[in-house]
Amino acid sequence: MAETSKSAHPKGLYVLFVTEMWERFSYYGMRALFVLFMTKALLFDKAAGSQIYGSYIGLVYLTPLIGGYLADRYWGNRKSIIIGGIVMALGQFFMFLSGSLYQQHDTAVTLMYSGLTLLIIGNGFFKPNISTMVGALYPDGDKRRDAAFTIFYMGINLGAFIAPLLCGYLGDTGNPADFKWGFLTAGCGMVLSIFLFLYLKDKYIVTPEGKAIGGKPVKTIQPDPVDNAEEVIKDFSNTQIATWIGVAVAVFFIFFKYLDTDLIGSFIYSFTIAAPGFIISDKSLSKIERERIWVIYIAAFFVIFFWAAFEQAGASLTYFAEEQTNRVLMGHTIPASFFQSVNAVAIVIFAPLFAFMWQFLGNKNREPASPFKQAIGLFLLAVGYLVIAFGVKGLEPGVKVSMMWLISLYVIHTFGELCLSPIGLSMVNKLAPFKFASLLMGVWFLSNAASNKFAGVLSGLYPDPSKPFPHFLGFEIKDLYSFFMIFVFMAGIASVCLFFVSKRLVKLMNGIL
Repeated sequence: MAETSKSAHPKGLYVLFVTEMWERFSYYGMRALFVLFMTKALLFDKAAGSQIYGSYIGLVYLTPLIGGYLADRYWGNRKSIIIGGIVMALGQFFMFLSGSLYQQHDTAVTLMYSGLTLLIIGNGFFKPNISTMVGALYPDGDKRRDAAFTIFYMGINLGAFIAPLLCGYLGDTGNPADFKWGFLTAGCGMVLSIFLFLYLKDKYIVTPEGKAIGGKPVKTIQPDPVDNAEEVIKDFSNTQIATWIGVAVAVFFIFFKYLDTDLIGSFIYSFTIAAPGFIISDKSLSKIERERIWVIYIAAFFVIFFWAAFEQAGASLTYFAEEQTNRVLMGHTIPASFFQSVNAVAIVIFAPLFAFMWQFLGNKNREPASPFKQAIGLFLLAVGYLVIAFGVKGLEPGVKVSMMWLISLYVIHTFGELCLSPIGLSMVNKLAPFKFASLLMGVWFLSNAASNKFAGVLSGLYPDPSKPFPHFLGFEIKDLYSFFMIFVFMAGIASVCLFFVSKRLVKLMNGIL
């Protein structure tokens, strides 16, 4: 095993790297333009644009739960990825049609919602399954796995780096008629992703023993990596399904009726609570399996606070870049959408260093456990917002600040992201029981769904001088300083709490770090 852990990564990792890179190109290319398209072409106000943005990115991370379940039980990873990719490509082309007909407002809005629906459904099949396949490339206990997910994450962000530059260059020109070209380019990226996967999967995406990864699941006997025993993959009982559907309905009613949450938000939050309970209640789980799943759930809870702050990049921070950042460089005005590439290019630069660091520490048995890494990520997120909060303190509406404040925030957030997100994917892959591998990856993304919807709600608090000051937890958000300090306190408190519970989580991981 020691020799294996020091060898080169399998070629299948780089096939999945390129496949995910172009899929993320498609996603981030569209995301870089989305709120600008709604406010500049469809003439939505910021609050409405933020709510739609939050609902979209929330649902994008909700559907992987369904896609993971179908893959684990019926389709397998490969078929799910192909179907998901095709559906997402269609969604991007609907966005292209919406941009083409933006002057016909009602038609454009209908086409936009149709495109968003296809993107949400397609992502549900694609996202959890490709992440699961990365871990399957390695034997159990292989110390390269954290480094592999960091490399894979670099592929995600290489696509995220290129997308806002190219799609922003073509779509964010100041002319509303040009948004369609950015959406079309995003669609072409998705087509390329699926083509590469279809062409290369059979040759390279295989286990260390040479067997194909991600085929149709066998519902007879499967080895379980937790205790090296064999177990039967059983379907959930009808009673179990009915019970947790009832819980989801009850929670939905509470959020919608009593907590004044919108329809989509109530739907996302109810699933975020009910779905984990549905899985953990499975009677076939062993004590060790259940403890490891609890680690995933607790880590996922803290991740909600990370992404709720981090995902301001697509909404409030885009408004900030558009309105209050000096974007003139050498006589040319940089499109606001370009700033969404800063985080991605920083990941492309620094991800190899983090991958080397984790692998170096792992070989010396000094690597921090996943929960500690994630607590560090939350702390760095708080630091990034603290930096920009001081940069805008006392800033009057309409006054623009140096772009270095925004760039500094994105770079610091990159370091936090590299401590949290790829490590989280690797942790889920290592801790999840074999029979729930894709489903629990879907639960991990479910935390992203709740956080992204929450991100849209928080982005709606962005101060607008033409409207009354918004309130959050009884506090009035009078300026950008108070707005950004929301995220400083939220991420800082979450970081401290996770540090305190990390030792207990490590014990529950039962030797898996």
